[in-house]
Amino acid sequence: MTITEAASASAVRPYQQYVYAYPHKTAYRPLPRQRASLRELWADEPKDALSLYVHIPFCEVRCGFCNLFTRIGAPDGLAAAYLDALERQAAAVREALGGTARFANAAFGGGTPTFLEAAELERLCDLAEGLGADLRAVPLSVEASPATATADRLAVLAARGATRLSLGVQSFVDAEARRAVRPQRRADVEAALARIRDAGIPVLNIDLIYGIDGQTEASWRRSLDAALAWQPEELYLYPLYVRPLTGLGRQHGGAHGEAAWDEQRLRLYRHGRDHLLARGYQQVSMRMFRRTGAPMTGGEDYACQTDGMVGLGCGARSYTSTLHYSFDYAVDMHRIRGIIDDYAARSADDFRHADYGWEMTADEAQRRHLLQSLLQAEGMPVAGYRARFGSAPGDDFAAELDRFHARGWLDDSAGPRLLRLSPEGLAHSDALGPELFSAAVRERMAAYEPK
Repeated sequence: MTITEAASASAVRPYQQYVYAYPHKTAYRPLPRQRASLRELWADEPKDALSLYVHIPFCEVRCGFCNLFTRIGAPDGLAAAYLDALERQAAAVREALGGTARFANAAFGGGTPTFLEAAELERLCDLAEGLGADLRAVPLSVEASPATATADRLAVLAARGATRLSLGVQSFVDAEARRAVRPQRRADVEAALARIRDAGIPVLNIDLIYGIDGQTEASWRRSLDAALAWQPEELYLYPLYVRPLTGLGRQHGGAHGEAAWDEQRLRLYRHGRDHLLARGYQQVSMRMFRRTGAPMTGGEDYACQTDGMVGLGCGARSYTSTLHYSFDYAVDMHRIRGIIDDYAARSADDFRHADYGWEMTADEAQRRHLLQSLLQAEGMPVAGYRARFGSAPGDDFAAELDRFHARGWLDDSAGPRLLRLSPEGLAHSDALGPELFSAAVRERMAAYEPK
């Protein structure tokens, strides 16, 4: 580590929060029903390049680090009941969109979508197609686990147009997987990867985690090289977080924030980044790396900063220009089960309004645009921001950008037309992102009581 890197690492806690969406659902609150009609929410929204996300909240196991909205198993026909509810929700959404919507991409996430049996995956694809998403014409990304990436399920996804499959591996070292409370054997992971390659889905992504107790540069490199042997088109490198109400959180009493752990994660991040860059991968964000020359999955006409998103399922978000909305949110297993049961029992009319959400002001839209653009390695063209908001990011976020510049997080070589993070800025994405949260979002998140 250079002197500059060491100074930057010691100045700010680098691992504060993964900002994959803004604002986080812990800032959402119940919405008055009379103000949350889906028909009214979508009436004047652009609908020519929407994103579709379908959430399946079931997993065969719950990993020790996981705080996603998911439950273990689906007893007593719950999966079928959940798909029934998805159909009712899709009908309500189709009615609200008015039959004019065009989808630019689609994703099945969770949970583990491939927890569903092959016939249930067929039904899920039919449901998405019925909403208007042509799965064979737009990019379709699906998340899977090694245990559920079976040949029959993969055959369904390949036949229905899946262009990307993301496999949660986390570690190829069995002892590390056990320490992350992810029971799996490397032999089973390798078998799943072979089935995925045999299925012919164009883009394979492998998720790996660094920062596991006892993990070293040598063991981290073993996982990286094991993944690289499959020549994945994409690799995601995730820092381990230990959060409340998770298996690891209970083991560590909810606290695992020592400076030594931050240093370990930064060291392993840099080792993994440099290892992939030297082997022909390009860095897309702090977490994402794409193999040079790998096929693009398409959908380039969708812009997450401006275009809407339709979410189906009890853990999915939907985005309009004025409101982000979803259903109730929880981490505790008992509470999650109650929310899923409530969702599965809803009538068609119960899906015609938004339940929980956050109203997007002009200021929040600016913050979201800056966040979602700046955290990408390619950076944010200033002209695009100015065209949308009529102002410059340097005027709207002068204090924040000055602070980032002073820390060495901005790339001065990019010039005035492009706002781009330096390599150290990318390394500190999980510290930089939260600093752009508004006071109102911070207050809501701080007031949220984990449940």
